[in-house]
Amino acid sequence: MARFSYTVTIISIVLMCVLAEEFYSNQYDNIDVASILQNDKLREQYYNCLMETGPCRTADAKFFKEVASEVLQTKCKKCNERQKEIMNSIVDWYTKNRPEQWEAFVAKTIENPKKKNAGT
Repeated sequence: MARFSYTVTIISIVLMCVLAEEFYSNQYDNIDVASILQNDKLREQYYNCLMETGPCRTADAKFFKEVASEVLQTKCKKCNERQKEIMNSIVDWYTKNRPEQWEAFVAKTIENPKKKNAGT
């Protein structure tokens, strides 16, 4: 009986690990995306950070830069609901207001993993 209990415990732990989804940190979920998008200077700072044409001046910009490629490629699979709202706001704003910048960002996002894979 003890062996059966041990086996059930092990199977339960394995199932919990498999079923548990990994999500991005919610540390920056309270960011005011609308304010950033409406502020030309701030928006350009974030964009330049993501495009690697300028410094990442804030911790949240650095975080977004680290996950941006995966977020786009997986359609925000590891995002919580708030992060999906943030992403949708960004995509919506850029596709309506700066489509050329959005296309450049998407192209760069696709290019970066290819460079990493080519280097390995």
